[in-house]
Amino acid sequence: MIGYVTVGSNDFDKSLPFYDAIMAELGASPIFDHPRGGRMYGKAPGKFDFGVISAYDGNPATSGNGTMVAFAGDSHDQIKAVHAKAIELGGTCEGEPGWRGQEGGFYGAYFRDLDGNKLCVYRMGPA
Repeated sequence: MIGYVTVGSNDFDKSLPFYDAIMAELGASPIFDHPRGGRMYGKAPGKFDFGVISAYDGNPATSGNGTMVAFAGDSHDQIKAVHAKAIELGGTCEGEPGWRGQEGGFYGAYFRDLDGNKLCVYRMGPA
């Protein structure tokens, strides 16, 4: 249903290396660099894409309160690796990897990027 999602950044010198590493952990790679600044990432044509770009209106990018992007992970180990990579690169922890609710249901980890955008990586079902 969703084709792509973008978050804004005000410092691509910091945000692009952050997202290059996070997307690589998720098995995604750069699709193209955005003409206004930023980059789009994806896994395959026709699949969900993600981008970090400048705000269209030319004003500073801000993170939305209550807004979050969640990336589907392939395994608990991948979720742990993505979360650890985000923290290593200067992101902030918003929730350590683990079960949310009953074990065997939702396993996820939460973090914020360098611009304050909230992100999640998760997997439904057992490991």
